[in-house]
Amino acid sequence: MKKRRNQTKTKETEKVVAIVKTESGIVRKSPDIPSLIEEFLAAQDIRQTSKEVYRQGVRRFIDWILINRIDQPIREDILRFKTDLKESGLSVNTINSYLTSTKRFFAWLHTKFDIPDVTKGVDNFSQPKGHLRESLTDSQVAKITNKIDISTIQGKRNFAMLTLMAESGLRTASIIGLNLGDLKHLGKEAKLFYRGKGSDEKDKFSLLQEYTLKAIMIYIKARGKMRREDPLFCSHSDRNNGQRLTTRTLRGIIKGLLRDLDLDDPRLSAHSFRHFFATNSLSNGADVYSVSRAMGHASIETTQIYLHELDRLGKGAAERFVTYERREISL
Repeated sequence: MKKRRNQTKTKETEKVVAIVKTESGIVRKSPDIPSLIEEFLAAQDIRQTSKEVYRQGVRRFIDWILINRIDQPIREDILRFKTDLKESGLSVNTINSYLTSTKRFFAWLHTKFDIPDVTKGVDNFSQPKGHLRESLTDSQVAKITNKIDISTIQGKRNFAMLTLMAESGLRTASIIGLNLGDLKHLGKEAKLFYRGKGSDEKDKFSLLQEYTLKAIMIYIKARGKMRREDPLFCSHSDRNNGQRLTTRTLRGIIKGLLRDLDLDDPRLSAHSFRHFFATNSLSNGADVYSVSRAMGHASIETTQIYLHELDRLGKGAAERFVTYERREISL
């Protein structure tokens, strides 16, 4: 019985070691790689979005060893991969995500198939201090929102999304994860429940003031009949009509608007709206604590949850301090 287990283990190991096959001098991707990557991802106790990051990183490494005709990667190859990533002009965040994915992949191979972990001791690059993205100015936010053609359903959606981002500081991942049922009306204001970074539940909320709520309601009205579980912001293209937007699509929409306004700066992005919220609300009188709470930066002691919940709706709520030259809109 023990001998059979060892024979099976050997066959599995041989199949995995052949990450890249060399036949007659031609390097080819093993047909087992796609299923191997999926098996690796299935073994990771992480959220689906993180699995997609890992998948992209591992594929980047596989493509690299194919190009470089490497059939048995060693530690020096990993270091060369790291150098090539740096010289490719990618951001430090992206490079480190590829390195982390590759290291997790080899750690899994080592545990499952006893293959040497040649990534051990290879460090990620140090993160630069300060923000990787610049904040938009008051005039830039006004210029961008005024540029949007709100006579179309896409324009109404884009205007509502960007207004929400500027006046709440929500991340793009939180924006696309919103459903209609996450919106809770409070008269002329509303609470919008969302999933914070690293959370599996929609246990955080953003306070929407009248202007932001109106922008969203204009879009909802244009959509027509909706269910509570429908995405709050969806695609209106012929191919994906009604489907939830992706972070890539949202970032592309914003980048397109920035380019149209000659603001195509690599340091300006969708995340710049989040920075705008922080700097604008602070400069207009919001206290640091309120801004941290609104952006999900502060940790809260269990016994203080209800007190902070009341504080978030009070006069000191960070969302109440955002101000810029808003365009006229009506329901």
